[in-house]
Amino acid sequence: MRVLFVCMGNICRSPTAEGVFRHRLLQAGLHERVTVDSAGTGDWHVGKAPDGRSSQAALGRGYDLSSLRARQVQREDFQRFDLILAMDHDNLARLQALRPSAGGAELDLLLRRYQLALDEVPDPYYGGADGFEQVLDLIEQASDALLAEIRGRL
Repeated sequence: MRVLFVCMGNICRSPTAEGVFRHRLLQAGLHERVTVDSAGTGDWHVGKAPDGRSSQAALGRGYDLSSLRARQVQREDFQRFDLILAMDHDNLARLQALRPSAGGAELDLLLRRYQLALDEVPDPYYGGADGFEQVLDLIEQASDALLAEIRGRL
């Protein structure tokens, strides 16, 4: 199983989702059976580490994002991944527009897929520290649901 998390610049929400979900897979002993990555629909931050506020908030909960680097979604990702999960409606629409006709990946919103309280993971970039904590809360909940789905698929 191969999962790709996507946000706008790949420095806040999607690398957080990648880090949290990798940790969940490791705890569940499924890290060798599931490939996880993250990307952005934009190219502004390609090659950069996650936002320091994201990294700090994640580290406070035991998730190390330091090895991650931003990249932009590529058309090939629709063939390489089974499931592509966007953080918000705007990025989902960008993915749908980019998706090649032969794209095999399933597209969805991360939170909507698991019927959580919100449809979208809010972008914390222009806010304070509490926004990064909220992102972690939502992604942790969604990661638990995604892990249960993947266990069922495997």
